[in-house]
Amino acid sequence: MTSEPLSRCGPIRQCAYLVRDLDAAVAWWAALGVGPFLTMAEALMEGYRLRGEPVEPVLTLAFANSADLQIELIATHDDVPSVFAEALAAGRDGAHHLAWWVEDWAAWEGLAAAAGWTPVTDGDGGGMASFAYYDLGGPLLAEVMELNESTRWLVDTVRAAHDTWDGTEPLRPLF
Repeated sequence: MTSEPLSRCGPIRQCAYLVRDLDAAVAWWAALGVGPFLTMAEALMEGYRLRGEPVEPVLTLAFANSADLQIELIATHDDVPSVFAEALAAGRDGAHHLAWWVEDWAAWEGLAAAAGWTPVTDGDGGGMASFAYYDLGGPLLAEVMELNESTRWLVDTVRAAHDTWDGTEPLRPLF
């Protein structure tokens, strides 16, 4: 499968990691100067589909920055089918996906369709923003996320927290 459509999305904006122990992962990253992690704790992921079927896993998502690169930590809290549950069942915690952000979602969908890409999981995040994960045959999934007013707020909030972080309180609520 060609990765050419991603070359039109700009740089990789996020590296995401699937973790079994969020506190330990945050402590590890914080020791490297990455933080603080802003969390959406045990959130029901509305508007998700896995291979076209609706699913709503419960996840904790934690976001931090290292300069311009966003780091996402993902912890699962149930056995609802998801790309995250599948990876854990296969013993693949750790690096999970890379993400690109696009402002024109319709144009992205056209590029992906023209390349013959079918999302493994996709949705609208409960109306917040469109996203899709693709299996390109490598060790990590590729995520493309719509950059809109809501997601731009998230990106800016996480970046601002990093820029002013004094190394204390490495795990904080996003809201």
